Amino acid sequence: MRFAVFALAAAMAAAPLAPTAQAQRAPETFAPLARQLLPAVVNISSTQAVQARPGRPDAPDVPQAPPGSPFEEFFRDFFNRNRPEGGPQQPQRPQRRGQSLGSGFVIDAQAGIVVTNNHVIDGADEINVILADNTSIRAELLGTDPRTDIAVLRIRTDKPLTAVTFGNSDEAQVGDWVLAIGNPFGLGGSVTAGIVSARGRDIRQGLYDDFIQTDAAINRGNSGGPLFNMAGQVIGINTAIYSPSGGSIGIGFSIPSNLAQRIVAQLRDGGRVRRGWLGVNIQQVTDEIAEALRLPGGARGALVARAQDDGPAAKAGIRSGDVILRFNGADVREMRNLPRIVADNTVGTQVPVVIWRDGKEETVTVTLGELPTEQAQAAGGQPAQPEPARPVELTGLGLLVAPITDELRQRFSLRAEQRGVVIVEVAPNSPAAERELRPGDVIVEVQQERVSTPAEVQERIARLRQQNRGVALFAVEGQGGQRFVPLRLRGERGAPG
Repeated sequence: MRFAVFALAAAMAAAPLAPTAQAQRAPETFAPLARQLLPAVVNISSTQAVQARPGRPDAPDVPQAPPGSPFEEFFRDFFNRNRPEGGPQQPQRPQRRGQSLGSGFVIDAQAGIVVTNNHVIDGADEINVILADNTSIRAELLGTDPRTDIAVLRIRTDKPLTAVTFGNSDEAQVGDWVLAIGNPFGLGGSVTAGIVSARGRDIRQGLYDDFIQTDAAINRGNSGGPLFNMAGQVIGINTAIYSPSGGSIGIGFSIPSNLAQRIVAQLRDGGRVRRGWLGVNIQQVTDEIAEALRLPGGARGALVARAQDDGPAAKAGIRSGDVILRFNGADVREMRNLPRIVADNTVGTQVPVVIWRDGKEETVTVTLGELPTEQAQAAGGQPAQPEPARPVELTGLGLLVAPITDELRQRFSLRAEQRGVVIVEVAPNSPAAERELRPGDVIVEVQQERVSTPAEVQERIARLRQQNRGVALFAVEGQGGQRFVPLRLRGERGAPG
């Protein structure tokens, strides 16, 4: 079970609100439902070879020191150096068997298909599924998906199996009753009850985080077990908890069934997951960026920081500075929604993408590629043709900029093909300093227009001030790649002083 420490802050009590709907009555008992579901939930035991630690019974000639103690290495070196000539060297660390425990559930009784978490069986040499009657069966691994932490197994047995079905996790509402069944601490089938505490939780486990949060007790060993609704349908796969101790404090997270079903189907049929790929680097749209782009409705969508060369987006005409608002009919409310929406679409299909560009919405059609296992970083552009000129101050922004010369290219370790205007100095407490711009960063665009000289930067800023625009949007390349930086135009016409 994944777990982490999560600090909770006390909240001030608010005035009670008048109820607007009839409260759901708590079930008198969960016994009939639990009795129905328990046979479909299994325990997962996986074993793998691990190196035994030195200074243990496998090396009795060396005194035992606490693991990690500096004396551990000292004793080993001392006895190796002072052993009798011709005597045996300290034996190589033998391997021992490590064991991992988790949970899973049967989704196809006839075919023996079992679903669990990837981290329960990751690296295992042998996987065994223990049924409700304690029968242990060797399992075959059909496929895993580390990105969503899902694995699919198959068992073969003459025993009749009980299967459960996936429900629609989108229908689960905050406050709905749920049951969690699993194998906490290796104790065997255990049932806990709670409610859906929240939806759409992002706990920074990966790009596809969209967890259901529940207060049903989930502990180590529950990983891979099902979260049921009151109809006995699986609406989640229990995966992670927040805890200072590794035990339940009422904050557990489950992979929603609507995501899990798609992953399970691909793993079962082909052993791997094929995800749609757009080929863009994106960043969050802030209020200031929305203002700079005159995006109606405030901060929303995903800002394209870079369209990868020869990627599906670039081939469709999507470019840096576009804001992706809708993808194949699904609204992109914020940046983190886009990777999941794209991944859910089938590779090779043509999808409409609504973007915000030059003050209006446009629709482009993209043919989706397949998400590569590793993203190659492509270099682009041609060597800049620097003009011999002195650094120029960008009034009110706290920046001193210059064209890229051979001397500046060497000083800031810029690529040979780097184009734009380099920042040579940042004034303390300036708008640029507040946005963490630093010498060596390169301005490549102002307000989505390419710039190659300080004069072009000044001209773009002057135009914005004449239009009474309060924010200028810079595209800046630095050590972390390209990003968009909104800067307030201070102390000039149309801007706050």
